[in-house]
Amino acid sequence: MNALPPIDKSWTLFLDRDGVINHEKKDDYVLNWNEFSFYDGVTDALKTLSNLFATIVLVTNQRGVGKGVMTTDDLTNIHENMLAVIKANQGRLDRIYYCDSMDNDCYDRKPNPGMAYQAKKDFGHIDLNKSIMVGNKLSDMKFGKNAGMITVYVDTTNPEVPSPNPLIDFRFKNLPSFATALQPVITKP
Repeated sequence: MNALPPIDKSWTLFLDRDGVINHEKKDDYVLNWNEFSFYDGVTDALKTLSNLFATIVLVTNQRGVGKGVMTTDDLTNIHENMLAVIKANQGRLDRIYYCDSMDNDCYDRKPNPGMAYQAKKDFGHIDLNKSIMVGNKLSDMKFGKNAGMITVYVDTTNPEVPSPNPLIDFRFKNLPSFATALQPVITKP
């Protein structure tokens, strides 16, 4: 795939959290809101993307909850604060899905496609073949491919991953550069 496809409001955007929206802690977890830090330009990018996609969902593995180093309440507090900042900047996330399982074979744990199929069930209009997954790890790309999506890799935390790679359809520096690149390929529904 050489060029981004024409995007209209029938498309869905799936986003990873740590390393895409906020700074990822190396070999650790974002345990509370005080440790959460948006990447520069992400709230503006989410405003742009909110005008392009009918549905935007967050899909995130949160093993820190499964390990007991943070609670579900801690995670909920992070997400509520994150959503408030995004909304205050005129962006949106329509739903957040997370998997806290310690089992790599868990159907809902990326790269397995469970969270994508749950989103499709919850939002009947989602067509996974008209969906884009943005992530910063090859497991995010495999998740996207396992669900039949177009994949977009961002170089925020793992720029050493070589390209071309069969799991990666497109590659950008970060979420804001992806949002900027999408603007010229918008079509009317």
